[in-house]
Amino acid sequence: MNPLVLALLAFLPIAVVALFLVILRWPASRAMPLSYLTVAILGLAVWKVPGVQVAAASIHGLIVAASLLYIIFGAILLLNTLQESGAIRVIRKGFTDISADRRVQVIIIAWLFGSFIEGSAGFGTPAAVAVPLMVGLGFPAMAAVVSGMVIQSTPVSFGALGTPILVGVNTGLSSDADVKAYAAEQGFEQWSDFLAHIAAKVALLHAVAGVLIPLFVVCLMTRFFGPSRSFVDGLKVWKFAVFASLSMTVPYLVVARTLGPEFPSILGGLIGLAIVVPGAKAGFLVPKKEDIWDFEPKEKWEADWMGSIEIKDAENGAPAMGLFRAWAPYLFVAALLIVTRVPELGVKRLLTGEAVTILWKGVLGTEIDSKVQLLYLPGTIFVLVSVLTYLLHGMNGASYLRAWATSGRTLLRASVALIFTVPMVQVFINSGGGAAEFEKMPIALAEGVASVAGPAWPIFAPLIGGFGAFVAGSNTVSKILIRICNLNILPPCRIQNRLLTPTPA
Repeated sequence: MNPLVLALLAFLPIAVVALFLVILRWPASRAMPLSYLTVAILGLAVWKVPGVQVAAASIHGLIVAASLLYIIFGAILLLNTLQESGAIRVIRKGFTDISADRRVQVIIIAWLFGSFIEGSAGFGTPAAVAVPLMVGLGFPAMAAVVSGMVIQSTPVSFGALGTPILVGVNTGLSSDADVKAYAAEQGFEQWSDFLAHIAAKVALLHAVAGVLIPLFVVCLMTRFFGPSRSFVDGLKVWKFAVFASLSMTVPYLVVARTLGPEFPSILGGLIGLAIVVPGAKAGFLVPKKEDIWDFEPKEKWEADWMGSIEIKDAENGAPAMGLFRAWAPYLFVAALLIVTRVPELGVKRLLTGEAVTILWKGVLGTEIDSKVQLLYLPGTIFVLVSVLTYLLHGMNGASYLRAWATSGRTLLRASVALIFTVPMVQVFINSGGGAAEFEKMPIALAEGVASVAGPAWPIFAPLIGGFGAFVAGSNTVSKILIRICNLNILPPCRIQNRLLTPTPA
């Protein structure tokens, strides 16, 4: 089949999402089942993948979806626990004491705290931590999600202690002899040194772009969620935004060049917090009282700004507490994420060992493996910290049970879309090996683009990487896809050009 036609067919499941979810504005619970059916029919009828493989990929997708829902549940449970204990009210007041300006708050929470959490855990954890926190502070759910997602474009390549570089880039490049020869020619006898070199280049690109990311997010927020719908309201805090961005990106870049890919985001976010929070408290570059910016009253918000989480202050009788005690659960989350993710500490090995891993090898007799490491999932940390919060904040049993019940109801509403979205992605990814002998759909799409682009392929390569992140929700997968596509498509004589292909965020 013509590569371009095959690429267009591979793009159909995504086109269905774009049509029904974006253009026709159907809810995900209705649009995603159609996308799943599209990819399943393509796999069976065009790629001629065995039905048992489609079923196995779908089952694996449901298992992955259950893991994601567990993480979401844990994050919501922690938020509702803090709400019931009265901690959210204290945290809100703490941010008001720093600055009541929402532009300042979103930079501190999403940019700095979010970068720290991304560096600690990655894999969507910043969204699960920072976004609900912003909702709890009074941000519209849509504004919180947009801010939390866009801001991650800088720290994401060094998330989960450098996993996108150490796994994503490594997987795509280490198997190619020409790349290894090129690395040796450049003086990198050790492959780990070459990865560190790549990490430094990636950090430079991200740091340069990252200088404007906080300001960009603030402007998006004021333009689409502000009372006057104006970019100008965001631009008014450009000095503070650039100050906050440099407070993170400068140490981020230095760490990437000196310590390697594991620590740029985690240390950049932490150092940025240590600089920016005291500075903001002292009034450095923050708006004056008469220039404070806030959202309109909640009753004026548009319907699609609202989420399914409703944050209210705790009922009377919630124990009084200080700011440190209120923030302690999030400090516990950060500490536990670091302890469980740093291999040298030994905890990760205990939580991911065979004895505590649920493994289904060869689902339905196929080559698809599915495993769950329940103790290692961030959801377990959130649930554990929720229990610790119940004890630390001296909550009564009724309020804590109410937090669980509310979280369960919220999870049910979020589950419908995910149980179709993730299986769709897994069928898409596992579409190779069919009787038609076509490449799997992501590779077919990339090759179709390459056949049209020709020598201009490096311009389109970041789009393929972004597509990899879209279908799999992972920067690591994005890098694996783009590097493998490069190695499959470009001739060996263009190694240096390959290595200079921009890295997608």
